[in-house]
Amino acid sequence: MKIFRKTLILTTVFFMLSQTAVLALDDVSAHSAVLIEQSTGDVLYEKNARQRMSMASTTKIMTALCAIESGDLSRTVEVHPGACGVEGSSIYLQTGDRLTMEALLYSLMLESANDAAAAIAYEVAGSIDAFARLMNETAAEFGLSDTHFTNPHGLDDEQHYTTAADLAVIASHAMGNEIFAKIVSSRRQTVSITHKDGETVERVLLNHNKLLRLSDEVTGVKTGFTRHSGRCLVSSACRNGVEVIAVTLNAPDDWNDHLSLHEFGFASRTRYTLAEPGEFTVQLPCPTARDGVITVCNRDGLAFVRENGLDITHTVEADRLLMPPVQEGQKVGRVVFYASGTEIGEVPLYSCEFVSEPTDTRSAGQKILDLFR
Repeated sequence: MKIFRKTLILTTVFFMLSQTAVLALDDVSAHSAVLIEQSTGDVLYEKNARQRMSMASTTKIMTALCAIESGDLSRTVEVHPGACGVEGSSIYLQTGDRLTMEALLYSLMLESANDAAAAIAYEVAGSIDAFARLMNETAAEFGLSDTHFTNPHGLDDEQHYTTAADLAVIASHAMGNEIFAKIVSSRRQTVSITHKDGETVERVLLNHNKLLRLSDEVTGVKTGFTRHSGRCLVSSACRNGVEVIAVTLNAPDDWNDHLSLHEFGFASRTRYTLAEPGEFTVQLPCPTARDGVITVCNRDGLAFVRENGLDITHTVEADRLLMPPVQEGQKVGRVVFYASGTEIGEVPLYSCEFVSEPTDTRSAGQKILDLFR
């Protein structure tokens, strides 16, 4: 492929370090903490982030993810006897109660209901132990080696542990699921529960995640507490296209910890819009095309999140001459983007029109000769 290049320094997207005041992270109260940028997984802050710790009800992030991946959330679940009377937070399910899997998920993530967690486990895997194995298999698929589950709710157990770093990875996977993200961003939800005698009751669920009320930028995720674990919290937040996930374990002042961590993340990262759909339009020579050229353009947009102050450039790479036939939608080149000289992404260029193969196959010289015959 012959290449021509056009380079433009995008001074309009040259970003300087944000002047936003950031609270001192030396004051983070958590024994263990981590902050990551969602799209890249970049670690922006950590404190004892790889120390194994109890996780309390933040366990339910994995419980919910496994439940969502189990299938139809509109299916009706009949509550197993083993799910009733579980210690801790509860929506007071009774044996034989019927509600949808979706209703169980809202109960799990908003009210942090341990009986809902157990009901999910029995429905999905048949037992608490079998569901814990499913959770551990999922953690292994995520590449996590410092996480182990023994139950779906997070009640204390010596063999039930994670790290702030591992929990951030779990939360990142979960927030990538649209259903999960919708549930954990909800401040309240009403669910229906049908008792064994046929009576149906409505239950209003309120999200325990106070951050959703403290900041409109917060999008989730889950609280947790036991006397052994202390206050545990996983949160997600988004500003100007930058999404961060914060995890604190055993944090006496977790709400303020997370607000400070969010600000730190937003001040240190920028979302760069590299291309809007159709932004790059190029005309390339093509024999038999109208006016001798064919228009090509990008269909896809592209953005990425990185540190502030990057110098973004791009080059256009395509054949110098397109030979017919050219199909509409045919890939004919690409726009490549660089940050401080390092390639960071590309968008393909596609033909915007169809050019057929010429029916007159004579050479240019033959056409001239034929004019004098």
